[in-house]
Amino acid sequence: MPRSYFWTMLFLILHQIDAAYWKEWEMFHLPGGVQGFLVFNLAAIAVVLIGYRHVLLNTRHAPSYAAVCAVLGVGTFLIHAGFALAGLAQFHLPLSIAIIVLCLGCGLWLLFAWRADDLRIRHVL
Repeated sequence: MPRSYFWTMLFLILHQIDAAYWKEWEMFHLPGGVQGFLVFNLAAIAVVLIGYRHVLLNTRHAPSYAAVCAVLGVGTFLIHAGFALAGLAQFHLPLSIAIIVLCLGCGLWLLFAWRADDLRIRHVL
């Protein structure tokens, strides 16, 4: 699970860097504009980084953080797929698209890794 968490986290952070270029706060109509976007990212990135620590240390909170990170990865893809279907022109460059697709792929990988670990733990207990 640490490997799949790392890659999901990495692509989520890369996406947020790319999101600053595309002014994602305008797409979401975030209150506070770029300041609201920064506050959101302060919280979101902190949670994901703290979660990575829990995963590395294999704490009892690790599965919860892994689930959150996996959902963020899959959710990033689903939200941006919806934006693309709605005709928004942001995130149309090849690397922007690749990062969003990698958020999905790594999020699913993490989701399956988390479930496999969860099932293994339950079987031992």
